[in-house]
Amino acid sequence: MRVLVTGAGGQLGHDVAAHCVASGDEVHGFTHASLDVVDRDAVHGAIASIRPDAVIHCAAWTAVDACESDVDRAWSANALAVRWIAEACHRSAAHLVHISTDYVFDGTKQTPYHEWDRPNPQSVYGLTKLAGEHEARAVGAAIVRTSWVCGEHGNNMVRLVLRLMRERPELAFVDDQIGQPTFTADLAPVLRRLALDRRSGVHHLTNAGPVSWYEFVRDIVTAAGGDPAIVRPITTAELQPPRPAPRPANSVLDNTVARLAGLPPLDNYRQPLARLVATLTHA
Repeated sequence: MRVLVTGAGGQLGHDVAAHCVASGDEVHGFTHASLDVVDRDAVHGAIASIRPDAVIHCAAWTAVDACESDVDRAWSANALAVRWIAEACHRSAAHLVHISTDYVFDGTKQTPYHEWDRPNPQSVYGLTKLAGEHEARAVGAAIVRTSWVCGEHGNNMVRLVLRLMRERPELAFVDDQIGQPTFTADLAPVLRRLALDRRSGVHHLTNAGPVSWYEFVRDIVTAAGGDPAIVRPITTAELQPPRPAPRPANSVLDNTVARLAGLPPLDNYRQPLARLVATLTHA
């Protein structure tokens, strides 16, 4: 399979490209520096010249709080860029796999969100990512909502906590936001499978195990050989300074479509967490 990966400099795009290479694919990975997905001509030129079988679109502007103050950039990067990708895929008969987010939901549901629940984003980031979904849906793309993404090759909660453990005697994290961590090394093979099968529609794909940020950080500390008692719970209202973008209190995604379609489930998050912590602490 000939695969074009956008956002290949990010933690998910890096692992997607690496997995596709390991699977024997012809891979064309583009970082932001080599392909600005907001540039329509550049997008069309890249896809028309490579003529990939599939495009796995990992590029996005994921600075959730910054999106609140630079709305035009958020719409350009997370919505309009997807239109250009979708157009070019349609012209070249490439199948699109588009990455979205748990932030399309408002977080008020008391049970996990499945793929047919109605989105109601509360932040600019969530609004623009939902708009990107609409652009991708127009060409029969596979749309993958995921959450709390962590990988070896990027900034994420695991890296942050490992650094803070060296700098502070106590850590404080919120216990009133619940979600499911997702590890790029586990997610990448499923994204390739969706591309290879040319599947369409919305898929929720996360590692298993609902957890609060507070509990997740305790697990990171424990995996790194520390004392989880150094982590104390706080509420979102206690965060200083307050975060500009509202976060969904419940962003647990039920992987309903994957389960019903017979796709192999991703492991409980504690297994890839242990592997990632071991990798990062011995690097």
